[in-house]
Amino acid sequence: MAEKFDIHTLKNGMVLLGEPMEAVQSVAFDFMLPAGAARLPDGCCGAGNVVADWVFRGAGKRDSRQLSDALDGLGLVRGRSVGASHLAIGAILEAGNLAPALDLHADIILRPHLKQDQFDLARQLAVDEVLSLDDEPRQKVMLKLREQFYPSPLGRSTVGEIAELKALTAEMSRSIIEDGFNISQTIFSVAGKYDFDAICRRIEKQFGTGRRESVEPVTLGRKGGKYTHIDNDGAQVHIGLMTETVKPTDEDYYNARVAISVLSGGMSARLFTEVREKRGLCYAIGARYHGLKEAAGVMCYAGTTPDKAQETLDCIIGEFNRLGDGISKEEIARAKVGLKSALILQSESSSSRAGAIGSDYDILGRVRSLDEIKDRIEQTTADSVLGFLQNNRFRDFTVVTIGPKPVKVP
Repeated sequence: MAEKFDIHTLKNGMVLLGEPMEAVQSVAFDFMLPAGAARLPDGCCGAGNVVADWVFRGAGKRDSRQLSDALDGLGLVRGRSVGASHLAIGAILEAGNLAPALDLHADIILRPHLKQDQFDLARQLAVDEVLSLDDEPRQKVMLKLREQFYPSPLGRSTVGEIAELKALTAEMSRSIIEDGFNISQTIFSVAGKYDFDAICRRIEKQFGTGRRESVEPVTLGRKGGKYTHIDNDGAQVHIGLMTETVKPTDEDYYNARVAISVLSGGMSARLFTEVREKRGLCYAIGARYHGLKEAAGVMCYAGTTPDKAQETLDCIIGEFNRLGDGISKEEIARAKVGLKSALILQSESSSSRAGAIGSDYDILGRVRSLDEIKDRIEQTTADSVLGFLQNNRFRDFTVVTIGPKPVKVP
């Protein structure tokens, strides 16, 4: 596993991170811009999706078609995503084409055309994506769940709300770009085959101008309701459930991850075994850790039928509560193997590593080596996980359902 990391900070405050990967011929990079959903002005839910599309519709000396042709000509796979805190723009490509790819992204981030007709198209695509959630109830229920669970605006939908998207204007979006594309607070991460000195020189040339500018901290508001039901006349019920746990910066973080893996780390884990296999209550079930810098939770999904929805929810909550009563050494061993296997798979992907080191630096202020993560997982024991659970029992649940009738939440 790679243990070497590169780091450089420009005079304006922009941080450059790198993880070399000797065995690959690819390179992946991300520009993490402080323009995530939680940082948007009120009334602009979904603007991140619009902006992430709009800046690619012509930049520098190229119009929309010419820019697309230039990007495709480098053989890169584009990547862009909107999270709570950042809007990430990046790509994965053959390592020899990195330099021109960075130049094109400098145009996209610093010199987008932002034409009105292209804005209308970008906004309509964002509206269409929200409308498509009616055909993706699993995604819809989990988006609503995060919105209800996290204090506002941390849970704000990264996809958007129809009314706010329709009210969004080009002028408002230009203002979001001007404020949110704050280069001094941007994190650039790269992983794969690269020359870090050459990257630093190129980034310095393209992005090194400008002064340091701070970013106002997000002011947290209230959480949403404990139970939200969305009526749907379909033959399925989609259940989303979330409960609070420790943040990634907490000393018990790895105990929490192992505990969640015991609960839902594969087909031998408790939720799949007890809820699906033994009782036949649902056709799909799973839980995972979801963490932000400010808060974290265990997020669970189950898909079932209306006649089994109540029993499914009760059984899931029962398994969460039962977890602190006892865990066998065999369960701990399987959970640790699963987490380490996922880590190995991530270590072989340049795009996964670029995203991971950027996220680490944003949340932890440093980058963890894969060996460090592996060792911390290995150090957990049945006693340490149970000690964590006894001090951090899963008691307070936020629930969202989509289906023909609501359920009763204990």
